[in-house]
Amino acid sequence: RLILASASPRRRQLLQQIGYEPECIAAEIDEQARSSEPADALVRRLARSKAMVVWRSQVESQCRTQQLPAGPDPAPLIIVGADTVIELDGDLLGKPLDRRHGLAMLQRLSGREHSVFSGVCVITGDAAASCIEPDVQQLCVRTRVRFGQIAATQAEAYWDGGEPAGKAGGYAIQGAAAQFVAHLSGSYSNVVGLPLYETHALLARALSSADPPA
Repeated sequence: RLILASASPRRRQLLQQIGYEPECIAAEIDEQARSSEPADALVRRLARSKAMVVWRSQVESQCRTQQLPAGPDPAPLIIVGADTVIELDGDLLGKPLDRRHGLAMLQRLSGREHSVFSGVCVITGDAAASCIEPDVQQLCVRTRVRFGQIAATQAEAYWDGGEPAGKAGGYAIQGAAAQFVAHLSGSYSNVVGLPLYETHALLARALSSADPPA
């Protein structure tokens, strides 16, 4: 079983794009950054926290199941947790609060380079063997994105189209915000929400360790 510890349709679509079909279980955690916590440390911590919340829920569920009549052996679990933040001048840009905030965010990004950090955590184990610690793999990927100049009328039209609401940094690169991108260095899928090359490498190792020997 492959579980994505997220309700994000974008992350699910990205995994589907490279051949995976995950279950999705949202992980409710406190996503606030700690004092002076750098972006790379934040996304690693949050990705791991999301994956661990879902792992523990599955262990608890399996423990309850073991009280019932025996069934087939449960499949090994692989859980993917991820988190993405945008950093500009040392500040983390979250989701815009309203139209005014969103427009101000776009103007701040205009003509500037910012960084997109994603943390990915993959947990592999047998939820039935709750006394055995699962295998945990983690990584962080950084992509640099430079926007061209964004005119006020462009920013207003973009916001009024509805796409930026609910997006970190106030934009979605896979949509109409592509018109703002002058240069990108690194993983494109990372900016969408999940670095696919690196995530696939983690999953390949997890699947290899989960497969029983022939």
